[in-house]
Amino acid sequence: MSTLAGIVYLVATAFFIIGVKNLSKVRTARKGNQYAAIGMLIAIVVTLVEYAGLDWRIVIAGLLVGGGIGAWMAKRVEMTGMPELVALFNGVGGLASALVAGAEFWGKYLPNPFSKDFAPAAIPDGLSDQLGSSIWAVAVILSVLVGSVTFLGSLVAMGKLSGKISGNPVILPGRHVILGLIGVATLYAAYMTGFGGVAGGAAIGLIALAVLASVIGVLAVLPIGGADMPVVVSLLNSYSGIAASMAGFVIGNPLLITAGALVGAAGLILTMIMCKAMNRSLGNVLIGGFGGASAADDSRDYTNVKSSSPEEAAMVLEAAESVIFIPGYGMAVAQAQHVVKELGEELEKRGAEVRYAIHPVAGRMPGHMNVLLAESDVPYEQLWELERINGDFKNTDVTVIVGANDVVNPEAIDNPESPIAGMPILNAHESGTVLMIKRSLSPGYAGIRNPLFERENTLMCFGDGKEFLASILEELKDT
Repeated sequence: MSTLAGIVYLVATAFFIIGVKNLSKVRTARKGNQYAAIGMLIAIVVTLVEYAGLDWRIVIAGLLVGGGIGAWMAKRVEMTGMPELVALFNGVGGLASALVAGAEFWGKYLPNPFSKDFAPAAIPDGLSDQLGSSIWAVAVILSVLVGSVTFLGSLVAMGKLSGKISGNPVILPGRHVILGLIGVATLYAAYMTGFGGVAGGAAIGLIALAVLASVIGVLAVLPIGGADMPVVVSLLNSYSGIAASMAGFVIGNPLLITAGALVGAAGLILTMIMCKAMNRSLGNVLIGGFGGASAADDSRDYTNVKSSSPEEAAMVLEAAESVIFIPGYGMAVAQAQHVVKELGEELEKRGAEVRYAIHPVAGRMPGHMNVLLAESDVPYEQLWELERINGDFKNTDVTVIVGANDVVNPEAIDNPESPIAGMPILNAHESGTVLMIKRSLSPGYAGIRNPLFERENTLMCFGDGKEFLASILEELKDT
């Protein structure tokens, strides 16, 4: 690599770091995304210029096909489908890293197994020297291993998020024993790939490593319930970064090492933040099984529910001086974010203080609610994090919950035996009045009943979130 390319790589790295820094705040997140995109453009251009002997027909075809697919998906996928798209991106990133590392290893040191002359032979001296330090071999193994786990694991997560696979935990009989046996086989395949001493064995080991790691990815995500999907998505994002960083070591590209490390570290930090927000350890999340068997039995679990019409809800809001909106996945499904913003503006015209409380795990991916509200141009200063706003609910006249469930469930505070006991929630139940907008009394993704539905200060507003809010807005404008 030339000195100039190294300097430009440092510039691209700086853009990545500045981008990640800006992504940590809602106000600067869009700018951070733009900085990171500039850094990636610089990296791609320099890499294409630096590497001689490229077949530009293949490069241009790849750019056109990949860019076309990306543009098509960006236009076609709605905000409700964004979690699945992020999961898919994580998986594709992991697959790309595994293919790069595998192709580099295979192309340099292994015979063509489809050739008539293929036969297991001793690994050439060059490979023995290369693997003598162990570092390069370990990088290849880790990139293929982590990348394959990420790819299939992300596809399962995507299926759960899109509803194509049940959001409930899928518990296989003897799954821990099965995973243990597959783990042992994976370690042996890894040994054969890098240190077996026979080229034919390395070829078989490489293929077996990718297949076994893919199975691990599937079996690791299947037992995890839908309530934990935000954590899984951020963890798989971290995995994709680790795989990319290892691929950087394999091909000797310092920028790929740095960029992958940044993604891996950022994803892991976000994962730990999400676990803290649910008061659960990462190990507990990965063991899975949460949110399945204990599912509440819909309306038969409740005996003291008070419902409200849009007219009654409008009367409550008309007299409110302070209002907090709590968005959840139901808002995303109903595409109600724009109506929420219009209703907030109408209340502000009437002199009410309006804010939006964001729980870290609301929705189906990290930052899901922030993205939706930003799309509807809700002012950044009105978006409040859990820690900043939780003490204000007791002084709030009305809290409007739009499709959220588990993140406002007082069971986390009142019932030490609850599966979500100790989980930090938004203390909506402390408000003067709670307007709970939901289609039904069904439980959230955690699968447990919510006593907030029966509280004296709660009015259940049954119906589609967008339509119900639009009716409230119409009533307010008519008064």
